[in-house]
Amino acid sequence: MSRTECEQDRRMEKFESVFDRWERRELSQTEAAEILGRSERQFRRYIDIYRDEGLEGLRDGRLGRASGTAIEGEIIATVLGMYRTTYQGWNVKHFHEHVVRHHNYKLSYSCLKNHLQAADLVKVERRKGGHRKKRERRPCVGMMLHQDGSREVWLQGQPMLDLIVTMDDATSEIYSAFLVAEEGTMSSFQGLLDVTLAHGLPSSFYTDRGSHYFYTPEVGGQVDKTRLTQVGRALSQLGVVHIAAYSPEARGRSERMFGTLQDRLIKELALAGITDMETANAWIKTDYLPAHNQRFMAVPALPDSAFVTTEASRLTEALCHEDERTVGRDNTISWAGMCLQLPESPLRRHYVKAKVKVHAYPDGTLAVLHGPRVIGRYSGDDALLAGDKPAKPTPAAKSAVLAASSVAARSSPSRRGLAAPVIAEVAERRPFLTAPHRAAKGCQSSNRKACSA
Repeated sequence: MSRTECEQDRRMEKFESVFDRWERRELSQTEAAEILGRSERQFRRYIDIYRDEGLEGLRDGRLGRASGTAIEGEIIATVLGMYRTTYQGWNVKHFHEHVVRHHNYKLSYSCLKNHLQAADLVKVERRKGGHRKKRERRPCVGMMLHQDGSREVWLQGQPMLDLIVTMDDATSEIYSAFLVAEEGTMSSFQGLLDVTLAHGLPSSFYTDRGSHYFYTPEVGGQVDKTRLTQVGRALSQLGVVHIAAYSPEARGRSERMFGTLQDRLIKELALAGITDMETANAWIKTDYLPAHNQRFMAVPALPDSAFVTTEASRLTEALCHEDERTVGRDNTISWAGMCLQLPESPLRRHYVKAKVKVHAYPDGTLAVLHGPRVIGRYSGDDALLAGDKPAKPTPAAKSAVLAASSVAARSSPSRRGLAAPVIAEVAERRPFLTAPHRAAKGCQSSNRKACSA
């Protein structure tokens, strides 16, 4: 017997008890109707039906009758078969969205969930209490970005990979998401580049205390904001406030987003038959993220934007790994086991002993800068890129540059640089300016000696 039928029997027994008391004049119609939870008029209707048809006349005629909007059994069987063969393990909400969007079945979420639970394909879970939010969202987009990584087996048959996600705090919109072999400095720069090139600079950047984000002197202690990592240095140059989270609960918004991605994205990638990282990253950007943001993105409290647009070159040169090097006598520098040969420059004769900076970009290329000027760009295997080789200057231009250069010749070459030794002619010695005075004094002394003799 169903629960509805049990409740119907209890209501009939209750009416029979109240009716007997009313007939014995223990209760008035008003009191009897109040006990049954009905109006006096409805109680009088029940009395007429009971006297004509008995208790069976009070039974709800809708019980046991098929609903006019009931789904056909064949459709239910087909949908359950799809879940067993193709969508095993998907949560009910995710499966319902696919059934409606891709298979054109007009099933309600509750109907589908009830049939899945009745077939023991989905467990009946206890309803959890509402989540208590400790911090309100930022009022408009661009005020705070979250960035974090999650390590899972995202692709079937592949080792564990890290999914790097950069999302907005105001709307939970995911601006950037991609898979990498391991989370680190370059993956953080890549996520920031994806966002800043498309939208601009945010006001603040919220991350965990990973070693590529912050330097922490003691495990579990406060971060050292005076010793900056590469990411901290780049954010400081761009004027973005870097905020550290000290617990997973503090990153609750991004943690909940990763829970959704771990449940949905893995199944979507498997359903699409994607097994390599490059194809997966392209598919996530073009196919998954638009549908995900449309489904889960919240509406900001204010329509304004806090993003600040800036030049792409400034973003590219800041969001990179930066090191300083001293140029050797052969105009080369060493970096990461590579020897980078500096090209000939029309601006100066050489860069020997000069301090230069090496920029390593997320795409694997390198650049050597002297001050703000790029003097050479290189591929990942230390080859000078063809587009960055300087043009050979004309003789006239070269002479003009040498004349203005700080290393141009200012005196005759020394003997050390001559091919063969040459004896320099001895120039005639210039007479002393005091020679006449000395001669006069000599004559006076000689005359004194003669006189005395």
